[in-house]
Amino acid sequence: MDIEALQTFVVVADAGGVSPAAVRLGVSKSIVSRRLARLETELGVQLLARSTRGAALTEAGVTFRDYAARVCAELDEAKEAILPAGVLRGRLRVAAPLSFGPTHFAPIVAQMAVRHPELHIQTGYRDRFVDLIGEGYGCAIRVGYLQDSNLIARCIGPINGKLVASPGYIQRHGAPEAPEELIAHQALMKGTEAWQFMDGDTVISVRPHGRFKADNGIALVAAAVAGLGVAYLPDCLTYDSLLSGALVPIMTRYPPPPAGAYVVRPQGQHPAQKIRVFTELLIEYFGQSPHFAGAVFA
Repeated sequence: MDIEALQTFVVVADAGGVSPAAVRLGVSKSIVSRRLARLETELGVQLLARSTRGAALTEAGVTFRDYAARVCAELDEAKEAILPAGVLRGRLRVAAPLSFGPTHFAPIVAQMAVRHPELHIQTGYRDRFVDLIGEGYGCAIRVGYLQDSNLIARCIGPINGKLVASPGYIQRHGAPEAPEELIAHQALMKGTEAWQFMDGDTVISVRPHGRFKADNGIALVAAAVAGLGVAYLPDCLTYDSLLSGALVPIMTRYPPPPAGAYVVRPQGQHPAQKIRVFTELLIEYFGQSPHFAGAVFA
């Protein structure tokens, strides 16, 4: 049986169609269609019902998908087992946050590609939690407070944060000294989220208000530097602005609760070697980068 066609079928089944599968595989739609046709001819059954709206699994396709996925996973594991030590091959798809993924995580993704020239890497940057299985990602980098899920997570480093504002904003409006005072200030927010602060061992939750909202952390940094309000942001986004004095920390007696950065992956018996190596590289990077190394601006 053509293993390439088998792997393509699994990607099509998980992606929900030929077009999204072609994007994930990095090949043309015609190549995907030819592989599927070859597999169906070999099996003697129709695996996908094609229409103008796309392709859906037939009853036989639904049954065959799970068997095919297990075969592909076992074959990948067998390939890894016989590779020379340190050699990685295949494809690694990573989901990373848009807010600082291109500036902070992209260099280490590039370093992964430099160290492993036979590995194909595709990274998707977006400020939302992707469906790893449904969208075909091997792993994701997630930052902040990890939500409960059925994913396996490994912490790669701490993420510290601060409440910040520009000197100009503070000169015009003053600086809050306690969480309850935030209600009198313009908050720069992603939506209607609550901000949490530590008072000793006690977590204080506040829902501030403001007229400027953005779904991207870098945009909120720009708004804070422009003096539009106070922002609750991780140090890795505000590092340069704090260093230059464009932003200053405020309400430092009430720090945000500790958070972290994580590599998350779908559940399985053994993580792929490429994901293990990538995770270790990220841990190494966190220990060396001043953006993540716990720099203090007080």
